[in-house]
Amino acid sequence: MKQLKVRPGSKVRLSRVHPADTSAYPGSKRQALRETERLTQELTRLQELLYACHGDPVLVVLQALDTGGKDGTIRHVFEGVNPQGVRVVRFRVPTPVEKDHDFLWRVHPEVPARGEIVIFNRSHYEDVLAARVDRLAGRGEWSRRYRAINEFERTLSEAGTTILKFFLLISTTEQRRRLQARLDDPTKHWKFSPADLTERSRWPLYTPAIEEMLERTSTPWAPWYLVPSDKKWFRNWAVSKILVDALARRHMKWPPLPSGARAIRIA
Repeated sequence: MKQLKVRPGSKVRLSRVHPADTSAYPGSKRQALRETERLTQELTRLQELLYACHGDPVLVVLQALDTGGKDGTIRHVFEGVNPQGVRVVRFRVPTPVEKDHDFLWRVHPEVPARGEIVIFNRSHYEDVLAARVDRLAGRGEWSRRYRAINEFERTLSEAGTTILKFFLLISTTEQRRRLQARLDDPTKHWKFSPADLTERSRWPLYTPAIEEMLERTSTPWAPWYLVPSDKKWFRNWAVSKILVDALARRHMKWPPLPSGARAIRIA
């Protein structure tokens, strides 16, 4: 998956990444769909194993512009996992209480515990994206936050947490199609907000903010993966593959029976 990984210290230019590019997968769409089904089954097994052995935590960060596919990724990639060991956290506009603390204050309580996978649907990265584009913080403030984020994630990593960060990249054309679908399909009306159109108009402002975020916060301990996401099948395969590979590298084992339990015979 080196093709998708943002190398620490590298320059990022979104204009060089085609959102519909699927070349990281060597086969056809049909093959990818079958492979994703297998990965879903393997993720189910690995997640149960992680929960059973009380293994080191896993934090998955999903970032994207509106309609980028965060909800769809969660729905498809994690469809077979046990809800006891998986949580989804969505960070909305900070409350007045949250604004009275440092920007990471509300994030600390939501990080995963041992045996747990936590998915951030949007995250602390809004504090260097939306805060920058919407001018909720000055340059000095949001620039300082890169260092704070890196140190925060390094602390988690050194305590054993695996951090996987995915930016789901879509094109303006695909975003227009998905927004129109929300207007045309009654079952998707609840997803539409006039604010989506405001955010769409700010696309040129988001591009340099995203590039700088990826450049300054893709680290050896918490790398970013830039996933072309116009094709949902490719997005689902890529996120599943990276997550399953990360869990498989741990070589986890099922916990043994308690001492003396083998001699027990149930009446």
